[in-house]
Amino acid sequence: MMKTGFGFLVLFLLTCTMAMAQTDSLQRAADSLRVVADNLRRADSLRRDSIKIDTNLLNRYRIEPRRNALPQRLRPVQIQPELIPVTMLDYKVSYWHKYVIFGMNFNQAGFSNNWAGGGVNSFALNGNLDYKIEYNKQPFTYTSQLILLYGRSKNKDQLSRKSNDRIFWDNKIATQMSKSWFFFGSLSFESQFDKGFSYDGNGNRTLISNFMAPGYITESVGLEYKPNGYFDLRIGTGTARQTFVLDTVISNKTGPNYGVTQYRTFKNELAFQAVAAFDKEIMQNLRLTSRYQLFIPYGRSLKNVDHRLDVTIAARVNRLISVTVTGVALFDNDTSPSVQSNENLALGVLYRFP
Repeated sequence: MMKTGFGFLVLFLLTCTMAMAQTDSLQRAADSLRVVADNLRRADSLRRDSIKIDTNLLNRYRIEPRRNALPQRLRPVQIQPELIPVTMLDYKVSYWHKYVIFGMNFNQAGFSNNWAGGGVNSFALNGNLDYKIEYNKQPFTYTSQLILLYGRSKNKDQLSRKSNDRIFWDNKIATQMSKSWFFFGSLSFESQFDKGFSYDGNGNRTLISNFMAPGYITESVGLEYKPNGYFDLRIGTGTARQTFVLDTVISNKTGPNYGVTQYRTFKNELAFQAVAAFDKEIMQNLRLTSRYQLFIPYGRSLKNVDHRLDVTIAARVNRLISVTVTGVALFDNDTSPSVQSNENLALGVLYRFP
């Protein structure tokens, strides 16, 4: 009995000891949790005190759902590479290029009746048009150029006189043979607009020229040398030129009549022709344009070789105003046995586009 009671006593003491140990552990755990909770509350209190949230800014980025919006099924997005063919994107290649130069020059002088130095009231007007169009699609090229010149001057107590008059239209088609050489064929026309007169010392005038009196049509076939964009040389080994004098007043008079026999209106010649052209802006706002033509008729003496040189220097003052100097030197034994020349200095409007 004594042993049994002692055993129960020992068991009771062990149970109480274990219960007290568990109670101490639970107390320590509760104290730790209270410390953590206090730290979290202090941190939350500090965060609320230090960070201010702008609710208006948040509402600005809020996306409200549409009213009565139906639910949508979202499909997964798949990203994969695709090859896009390269196209011209509606760009069109133009093989045509053109430019137009239009000029108008005025010249006027006036004197009072008692001007001691002497002088005559005068007025002059000159106009020019240069139109050029090119088609270039290798190996073929086509060029057409039209030059129109006309001018008149009027002095006091005199009839108005023509100061400039020319129609020139040149057409050329070529195919490229090498880098700088082409085989070409050309057709050109040259005449004038108005009647031309010669004047004697008494002011009497005589009709010497008119439209298609003379008029020239020239066909040429040969080689062209074009090393760059501003110079080209045509060598026409097979060239034919027709001369027309369709005004009977001029064709019936005695004289050279531009190489056409009296009472006739037509003449045909075969010849060798060379044409050299130069067109370049040699300095800023200063452009030089020149054209030299050599015409050697077959079966005639060298004194019948024709030469013509046209030179134009244009100095641009601004976009519209320019100073232009033009000069022509011509030798044609069928017209005159000596060299003919003219020059013109003008200040006026010169517009080139594009």
